[in-house]
Amino acid sequence: MRSVLLHVLLIATLLPTISPWGTIAYYHANKDYIARVLCENRDRPELHCDGKCYLAKKLKAQQDKQDKETTERVQNTPVLQLFCQADLPFQFGSVWTASEVVRFSTYRFPSYLSPSTGLFRPPQC
Repeated sequence: MRSVLLHVLLIATLLPTISPWGTIAYYHANKDYIARVLCENRDRPELHCDGKCYLAKKLKAQQDKQDKETTERVQNTPVLQLFCQADLPFQFGSVWTASEVVRFSTYRFPSYLSPSTGLFRPPQC
C-alpha cells in the first residue's frame, strides 16, 4: 500500500514537469496525421514543417496555461501576518542605564551553550 501511495504522489509531483514530454511524445506518435491534417503549412511542402508548427502551438498553449494557473495560485494565496509591530514613538537618547550596559556586556552563555561542551565545537577529524 505504501508503494502505491508513493508512486501516486511521485507522479502527481512530477506531472507538471513531465507534461511537455507527453505533448512531444503525442506529436512523434502521430506525426504523419498531424503533418497531413493539422499542420498550418501543409499546402507549402517546401517549408518542411511536418507539423512542427502544431507542436510549437500546443507547447506554447500548455506553457501559457501553466503560467496562468501559477499566477492565479500566487494571487489567491492568503497572507498570514505573523508579527504585529506596535506604533511606538522613536526616542532620542539612551534608553539603557549604565548598569544595564555593563551587565549586558559581561553576559555569559549558559553552561549548555558553552563552547567547551561540544555543542558549538567544530567536528574532530
